[in-house]
Amino acid sequence: MEYTVLNNGVKMPMVGFGVFQISDPKTTQEVVEEAIKTGYRLIDTAQSYGNEEAVGKAIKASGVAREDLFITTKLWISDMTYEGAKRAFQESLEKLDLDYIDLYLLHQPIGDTFGSWRALEEFYKEGKIRAIGVSNFKPDQLANLSLFNEVRPAVNQIELHVFHQKEKERAYMAQKGIQVESWGAFAEGKFDVFTNPTLTAISAKYGKTPAQVMLRWQLQLGVVSLSKSANPERVRQNFDIFDFALSDEDMAEIASLNRDATVFMDHHDEKTVELLAGFVGKTF
Repeated sequence: MEYTVLNNGVKMPMVGFGVFQISDPKTTQEVVEEAIKTGYRLIDTAQSYGNEEAVGKAIKASGVAREDLFITTKLWISDMTYEGAKRAFQESLEKLDLDYIDLYLLHQPIGDTFGSWRALEEFYKEGKIRAIGVSNFKPDQLANLSLFNEVRPAVNQIELHVFHQKEKERAYMAQKGIQVESWGAFAEGKFDVFTNPTLTAISAKYGKTPAQVMLRWQLQLGVVSLSKSANPERVRQNFDIFDFALSDEDMAEIASLNRDATVFMDHHDEKTVELLAGFVGKTF
């Protein structure tokens, strides 16, 4: 495993396992146990995923020392207030059956993010969270949150893949000491990513899969990546990226795939904000 050091000195694994859209508790526990057995030490869940309890059970069953794991969860917009964050964090802690969280994120830049951030800062100072950060924030939002609060975000988890590379955003975060973490590393399978000629040619050269090449590309960019699968063989395969390195030519070819295309939704489009807010009873 390779690690990065966050802006507060905390070590974070560069490769993690996510559980978005794995809702069945039995399946969640099984795949997280398999991921930890394989060697993953970063496990990423969220309040809105509805599977924190299953993740907690997998952590307990793994037999791996708590201090060797890096557990992330996130605050959903339904509790994006100071008091809501206070309550929701404690609930997540109980569901995960942990004494502390390694990384706690504001899941969306929607709602009272400042009030929520003050609650996170308090938990951070109390030692209940080792690092605090955000997800889906743009550079202007990162700047605003950082300038008017005491603790700068340690991480920003964003959609990032070969078709949406966000070079300028990555450069800004590097300048400010904010670690980039990706979600959607495989572009949700869109744009025929697994049969893309560039990626398949590079993968054939190293005897790897296109998925492994995409994860290795992120690793070499200094981006913390998350992969997800309910298939044990794929779980193991996606972790097997430390025995080869992409050349400068490979990296340049992959860079040429960028089309600034989201495969989910633009989190900063007004319709998306209204849609997400509607899920928690807010209308405009």
